[in-house]
Amino acid sequence: MNIEDYAWNKHEQKIKEQTEFTHSKPKIKILDNHVLRNKIEEELEKLPQKLLAQWALKVAAPYLECLDNHLKDDPRINLGIETLENRLKGKIRAYDLRKVGFTVNELAKESKTDVSKYSARSFAQAVATGHMRGHAMVSSDCAIKAVNTLTNNSIEASTKERKRQLKLIDALLK
Repeated sequence: MNIEDYAWNKHEQKIKEQTEFTHSKPKIKILDNHVLRNKIEEELEKLPQKLLAQWALKVAAPYLECLDNHLKDDPRINLGIETLENRLKGKIRAYDLRKVGFTVNELAKESKTDVSKYSARSFAQAVATGHMRGHAMVSSDCAIKAVNTLTNNSIEASTKERKRQLKLIDALLK
């Protein structure tokens, strides 16, 4: 895969060319299956940014059902999805996507429950993956935090979610 397909952001292209892959640490505190998280991160390295952004949206989308009732039909959800799709088609610039990303992130700020907050953050980070690859794992980790919140920190539930995330990668590679 050429570097322009791997990452659209020049900074991420430079990092890829100059450094060896290393696993990241979650930016939020989560109860997780770290072996599966690392496997996901390794597999995501094989995806071009376009597929990576599609994966992140598929990871986040089911958790939109966990948004607080006053946010479930919010027009910013469709705005985020449509804007990301337009970015993936090359119809808009990263700058335009980033502006919408900030708008979408307001869903988390307006959430009253923790599960809604982490679900909204997962979605906002998925949208931001159209700008920078690094947002994909943050989106994935926020989905895990939503699972942690829903299941009283069940490691079985977070493992099940990580397995779903891996299956989504496999489906995109076929």
